Amino acid sequence: MGVSGARPAVSSSAMRPRSKSDLFWSFSWLALQGFGGVLAVVQRELVEKKQWLTREEFVEDWAVAQIMPGPNVVNLSLMLGDRYYGFSGALLAMAGMLFFPMIIVLAMAVLYSGVSELPAVQGALRGMGAVTAGLITATGFKLSPALQRNPLGRALCWVLVALTFVAIGLLRIPLVWVLLSLGVLSCGLAVRALRQMQNLDARSESKP
Repeated sequence: MGVSGARPAVSSSAMRPRSKSDLFWSFSWLALQGFGGVLAVVQRELVEKKQWLTREEFVEDWAVAQIMPGPNVVNLSLMLGDRYYGFSGALLAMAGMLFFPMIIVLAMAVLYSGVSELPAVQGALRGMGAVTAGLITATGFKLSPALQRNPLGRALCWVLVALTFVAIGLLRIPLVWVLLSLGVLSCGLAVRALRQMQNLDARSESKP
C-alpha cells in the first residue's frame, strides 16, 4: 500500500501530470507561490488550473493531509506523487515542494536577522498575516459546495465546522484534542451514514 492509502490509484479527474518532470516542476512552482495562504494556492493550482483533482477529491485529500503529522501541503504532495507515479513520484513531489523554498528560507533567515526589529518589517508581517487569513477564509467558502455530496449532509458539516472554529479559535483548545474528539466523532458519523446508504442500496436492489 502506498502513501495514498485506500484512495483510488488514479484520480477520477480527466487530467494528470504529463510526466515525473511535470510533477516536480508543478509542485516547485506551487511551493514558490505559497506565501502564507498556501491552501488558496494549492486549491487554485491543482483543482482549477491543472485539474488533477476534482473539488470533492481535493476536500477529502486535504482533510487526510491535515490529520497526518507534518506540513499539510507536503503530505498532499506525497499522496499525489504516490498516486500517479508510486514511491518515486512521492519523492519527486516532495522534493519539488521543499528544494527551492529551502534555499529561499535560508537566504531570508540571514537577511531577516539584521532587520527583524525594524517597525516597518514587523508591520509588514502583521499585514501579511491578515491577508493570509482572508485567503484561507475565501478558499473555505469556495470549497463549501463540495459538502453537498458529503454523506453527513451539508448542515451537519457546517455544525462541525462551527464547533471546530469555536474550539480552536475561541477556546484555544490544542489541535490534537480537537482531532481526537471532533475528528473521531466526524469519522464515526460518516461511517454510520455510509453504512445506512449501503443498506438502502442493498434493499432497493433486492426488490423485484
